[in-house]
Amino acid sequence: MSRLQHFGWFLARGFGPQGWGYPSLDWDYDWTRPEIYQEAARTLEQAGFDLVIVEDSPSLGSADTIDLRVRHAFGGPKHDPLLLAPYLFQATRHLGVVPTVNPAASLPYTSARQFATLQHLSGHRLGLNVVTDTGSARHFSAAPQLGHDEAYDRAEEWLAGIRALWRSWDEGALVADPASGVYADGTRMRPVQHRGAHYDFDGPLNALPFTDGEPTIVSPGGSGRGLAFAGANSDVQLALAPLHEKAVREYRQRVHDAAIARGRRAEDVKILFAIQPVITASAEEADRIVAASARPDDAALAQIARKQSSDLETDLTALDLDRPLAPSVFGAHVSRGSIQRLIGDRGEDAPLRAHLTALARTGRLHDRSGFVGTAEEFADLVEELGEWGNDGVLLWGDFHPVTLHRTLDELVPILRRRGLLRREYADGGLQANLQAF
Repeated sequence: MSRLQHFGWFLARGFGPQGWGYPSLDWDYDWTRPEIYQEAARTLEQAGFDLVIVEDSPSLGSADTIDLRVRHAFGGPKHDPLLLAPYLFQATRHLGVVPTVNPAASLPYTSARQFATLQHLSGHRLGLNVVTDTGSARHFSAAPQLGHDEAYDRAEEWLAGIRALWRSWDEGALVADPASGVYADGTRMRPVQHRGAHYDFDGPLNALPFTDGEPTIVSPGGSGRGLAFAGANSDVQLALAPLHEKAVREYRQRVHDAAIARGRRAEDVKILFAIQPVITASAEEADRIVAASARPDDAALAQIARKQSSDLETDLTALDLDRPLAPSVFGAHVSRGSIQRLIGDRGEDAPLRAHLTALARTGRLHDRSGFVGTAEEFADLVEELGEWGNDGVLLWGDFHPVTLHRTLDELVPILRRRGLLRREYADGGLQANLQAF
């Protein structure tokens, strides 16, 4: 039996050049203006989506590789998604908006006050995608860059401090009684004196307490430390895993175990698997796309090389496609995991062409070899995930209206007819919608 699933959209390009590199650019939207994002947000709300997560990276990378990241706008420029959020709230009534935030970039007191302000202005629809990117550390201080696990330790301290400030007004502190003339009772506010490994600050917070829950915390990451952070802190986990039953169930169990270990319930964390489908008008069209992807030409491989060059901060476009890809071409700043995702199981002796060709290949939805297929086939996948206990999916793409309509126009009615996608929102903001089922 079908069960309702939560749906979100991951704005993968962030607050950056929507449509760049695609024919849809000629619709002449200005990515620096709010209108394109507001139009897309209204579309998602009409579709019944719970939230949109806006990716971000505050850095253009190392000085030696900036050109690789900006030349084709894969890694930048990007504007601050926190400042985009009010425009999206203004355009919608129910959609949750989740900008990406980095604990290294702002102090807990400043963050707590800004986030509280947006939570009130939005009717309790703010979320925060907490990332622990350490590559941008040089922009914020001269302190040495933290390691992977230490960055999560800092993020936990940062978030715990913010929550302590949000809760520094005890019950009864807000009076707001015109008859007595008393607005607030200062004796019911706690000072919150925090002295930690990474932050020192005092409270209480100069912002009102919340009536419909705190901002929703979202986190990515699949490492043991990342999942422990999610179990302890997150309301939504952005999941990346192979979408077969064993992998999905094991991933969910790891998140649930982490939540229970920190005194929470398994159902406190909604797990949304990120998927970037290619929705086609027919199975025949899907077959043609998949067949063509098996034989990419050099132009297609060059486009993939440009994208990978940005992600890996290494110029793959200058290398010979038919020679082995030596690990020595990557700098020490490039993560081993990112290199492994490029090389896969093909080994270091395989030529660069083989790695790029493997990335170019797509697969069909109907046999679960990939994500190309009809709206009905994608709905089959969502339904199957639900049968395995899944909470929902996070569709992946830019925020150009062409992208959204190409993906959603046929899909939304099918999902609703199958009882997978909501028709109505709950009252009380983003938290209420996430807990509605």
